[in-house]
Amino acid sequence: MSAKLDDTDRKILNVLQSDATLSVDEISEQVALSRNACWRRMRQMEAKGVLKARVALADPVAVGCPLQVMVLIKSSTHDPDWLTQFHRVIDRLPEVVGAYRMSGDLDYLLRVRVADVAGYDAFYKKLIHQMPMSDISASFVMEELKETTALPV
Repeated sequence: MSAKLDDTDRKILNVLQSDATLSVDEISEQVALSRNACWRRMRQMEAKGVLKARVALADPVAVGCPLQVMVLIKSSTHDPDWLTQFHRVIDRLPEVVGAYRMSGDLDYLLRVRVADVAGYDAFYKKLIHQMPMSDISASFVMEELKETTALPV
């Protein structure tokens, strides 16, 4: 169920999605709202789960994981035990920065960040050692054309 957001809530969300380090005073100024009203709306959005977290985004190159890999997986089985094990395995692999169950020909897509091809090979070996799969392939991202965490509100 989506939360009811008015134009002011959307303005606040857009400001926060571009820079969550801004003070309430700075945000309230940008959205033309009093400090207290702005703070109250932010707290309401947090309580409703609209605002899940405020985080810092690290530069992948600066922290040593510039290579992004899309890992495509076909499951060897579709039973609940396999899925539970798969969840546990990907939760323990810090290289996995996104995991998605897919419709269509593939069962899962993993977004993986590593230092280089050797780093991916090490990740691959850890994954296949822990998890039975019928097929796994990877595509290396050559260029990021757009990367954002901001949702279109």
